[in-house]
Amino acid sequence: MKPALQLRLHQQLALTPQLQQAIRLLQLSSVELEIELRNALESNPLLEFSEGDGSEDFEGEEYTNGASDGGDPADAADSKESSAETDTRESDDFELAGDFGDLPGNYASAKSDDGEDMQAQDPEPEDLRDHLLWQLNLTPLSLRDRAIGTTIIEAIDDDGYLHEDSESLQRSISGLHQVACDEVEAMRHRIQQFDPIGVASRNLADCLRAQLDAFDAETPGWKLAREMVSAHLETLARNDRVKLAKLLHATSEDIDVAIALVRTLDPKPGAQYSASTPEFVAPDAYARRQNGRWVVALSPHCQPRLAINRHYSDLVNRAQRGDAQYLRGQLQEARWLIKSLATRADTMLKVANAIVRAQTAFLDFGPEAMRPLVLRDVAEQIGMHESTVSRMTTRKYLHTPRGTFEFKYFFSSGVSTIDGGAASATAIQAMIKKLIDEETPRKPMSDQALAVELNRRGIEVARRTVAKYREGMNIPSSNERSRMC
Repeated sequence: MKPALQLRLHQQLALTPQLQQAIRLLQLSSVELEIELRNALESNPLLEFSEGDGSEDFEGEEYTNGASDGGDPADAADSKESSAETDTRESDDFELAGDFGDLPGNYASAKSDDGEDMQAQDPEPEDLRDHLLWQLNLTPLSLRDRAIGTTIIEAIDDDGYLHEDSESLQRSISGLHQVACDEVEAMRHRIQQFDPIGVASRNLADCLRAQLDAFDAETPGWKLAREMVSAHLETLARNDRVKLAKLLHATSEDIDVAIALVRTLDPKPGAQYSASTPEFVAPDAYARRQNGRWVVALSPHCQPRLAINRHYSDLVNRAQRGDAQYLRGQLQEARWLIKSLATRADTMLKVANAIVRAQTAFLDFGPEAMRPLVLRDVAEQIGMHESTVSRMTTRKYLHTPRGTFEFKYFFSSGVSTIDGGAASATAIQAMIKKLIDEETPRKPMSDQALAVELNRRGIEVARRTVAKYREGMNIPSSNERSRMC
């Protein structure tokens, strides 16, 4: 044994700051990217938007690609048309009329009297508690009763139910007034008659009973319906009409009338006053058929038009040593960011093109024609790692004539078919939903019957797989669907 010198060559991937930045930008959604860039603009004087302001700050270059029946897919994926100096709105190949012209009022621009642009604002939505407090304030009550009513309303959940007992509510009011549990319960019954009727109920039976009490006692089926919800709710939920007729000593016709009356009631009276607002998604890419070919283009907002501020960049060589070092660092960071954004846009275009090429049948015929697709398939096609594709498909959206979908929607595992092919899980779910929609309501198809029908159509799927897909779509079982009839 003696010391010796050896020469070895090996490759090692180093996560440089530039690479870390590029990877981080890949996984950002369009909203997060906008926030990231605005922070970068505030901290780096060498960066600026090349043109426009406000929402036009994020106009980007347009990339188009043929993604269908004509030409080599690899050539189509690699070809792109971009121009850093041309406003892409003038050359946009997509007819977006209706996509942006019908947006809600808060997106419609308006002009103020002095000519300034302003945004119309929707009013704050009224939730259940606001609606109940408004009615409480219109009701002539003492300060004591009003405090009890306010405490009860604040404890009601979004569905309209009150889960806190009277003792707990009594303790909540004790700091203002000394009240008895009977007073709390009396106010609760009063609030139950507010709109919507049935709020502040303890349970489903209490809620339905409160709604039935608002009917005229002469309403056909009213008496039987009240007995059902008060004492036989579980039997009613099982839709066991024979047992209900026996328990209530009524004819089947009378039972049917009473059940029809119960079905007019609302089991969640507070849900109609939900304050949740719809979320709007800005697509990152668009796909449409043009001249018989599917064409993909990135959204103008996907590639922000950033540039180097020439005034500050010219100061680098004239600045003093300390200032020059700072400006050079900021200049380098600005160049890295612009290059990372270009890489992000190019990667997104490649992934979107690969998805459209793989799912042309879905775009032409709908969900039942969805093909199996996994990350590895796209990664091999565009020559990138699966982790890169995974980052790019998260919270990125593709607008198609069939709707706007997250990139991940187009990925699903496959199930073998009789002819040796494969059908995607999404396609099978669409088939199951279509079969259930077309079934006879009085005789819904069981999971086994669905599996048999799918096998007859060439899809090799087991009953338990059908049950899993059905539950994943929140579709009740055949027994539960029969009770709803």
